Amino acid sequence: MTKEVLFYMTTWCPSCHAAQDALAEWGVTARSVNIGRDREAAGRVRALTGFESVPTFVIVDGAGVDPMEPPAPLPAGRGPRGVDRGSVITEPTNAELKAWLIKNGLLP
Repeated sequence: MTKEVLFYMTTWCPSCHAAQDALAEWGVTARSVNIGRDREAAGRVRALTGFESVPTFVIVDGAGVDPMEPPAPLPAGRGPRGVDRGSVITEPTNAELKAWLIKNGLLP
């Protein structure tokens, strides 16, 4: 299995641009999918988060689109923002994103 980061985003999202900049600074390659242009991808994000929340990052196997492992459920009464769900994290701060990447072996 080859771990890769799938990055669901939109062009109008400032947090997406900030995350792209952070990934570039850290030397992390991620495959970007614009959910504004890909309705199937938007549906996958809704299934993972409950709505079209970007940026959403998913650890996938190679060119796949499904999480390598089922994401942990969201805590009761909590939205997905910044919650590390194992193979998925949605709307993280740069610090949360970096910690998630390190935990998942994608950043030293």
